[in-house]
Amino acid sequence: MPPVISWGNSSSEERMAVIAADTGIFDFFSHSTWMVIRNLTLFFVGVFWLSVAFWVYKDARRRIEDPWLVAMATLLGLIPPFVGALIYMLFRPPEYLEDVRERELEIKAMEERLSRSEFHCPVCRAEVDPAFLICPVCTTRLRQACRNCKAPLEAVWQVCPYCETPAEVVPIEFDQTQALAPRRRERS
Repeated sequence: MPPVISWGNSSSEERMAVIAADTGIFDFFSHSTWMVIRNLTLFFVGVFWLSVAFWVYKDARRRIEDPWLVAMATLLGLIPPFVGALIYMLFRPPEYLEDVRERELEIKAMEERLSRSEFHCPVCRAEVDPAFLICPVCTTRLRQACRNCKAPLEAVWQVCPYCETPAEVVPIEFDQTQALAPRRRERS
């Protein structure tokens, strides 16, 4: 049988405290189950905090060359719990160092390829020799031949540098380029 409580002149707050104590609400926080739940929650929050700091360290190493800046980013990810990682994500470099190096190598390779003096046909982009008068692939006229020595002349040359013959200006008409082009096959 539960104990009999006399209410006498006690206030309503005292009455609620006694009722709550009798029903076991306050017993939960002093029970060992609550202690286990609290300790496990604190453990997982701590592990998550350290894993976020480790992620900041790994990410900073892939994005930043200077070891002092990597250390400062790691410290920023560690000291203000969880907020430091957000601050780091706002101010970190946008690219990985590996991507930057790869892009620089690609640019250098393109510059080197462009600096080489390879001649290409303006129509089909096939490689052609500087001495060719006509593209062997698409038969586009590339240069004009000298009247005297038959050497290939550039379009801007006024005189043949090989035999000193004045270059004749022959405009290329549309019909001439069509005559040089190979015939198309008809569909059957």
